[in-house]
Amino acid sequence: MEKTLVILKPSAIERGLVGEIVGRFQQKGLIIAGMKMMQLDERLLREHYAHLVDRPFFPLVLASMMASPVIVMCLQGVDAIRVVRLMTGATNGREALPGTIRGDFSVSGQENIVHASSSVEDAEIELKRFFAPEEIYDWTPQGIRFMYSPDEA
Repeated sequence: MEKTLVILKPSAIERGLVGEIVGRFQQKGLIIAGMKMMQLDERLLREHYAHLVDRPFFPLVLASMMASPVIVMCLQGVDAIRVVRLMTGATNGREALPGTIRGDFSVSGQENIVHASSSVEDAEIELKRFFAPEEIYDWTPQGIRFMYSPDEA
């Protein structure tokens, strides 16, 4: 099964949306393989957002992402990256469709509630950035047979 990184940003933490968002992922059938709260620092953010460091808005990204602790999660499932990205919606909350996490909880391009890995390659790199190997668990819930047919899981 595929693994992906999700970050519940300060905008989710400060607004008390953690339970709602985690619940949506679980209700969809995604498996939490790792989860922790942490305070991001400038060094880690410069590495994570290296493609944005030279952009004029990068100081806003830093301030936003360091405003409070975040929750990082490793979610696992069949096509997990695509499923999570469909669930999160367009990056700009004003453009995200209703029913998506950003569409329901965000009206901002910056304060957009969640980060989700965009590809298998990015997920592998990002998961290593935020988790030590022993913090990600390879386990299968007993109810997996009620989430996937035998030929999918």
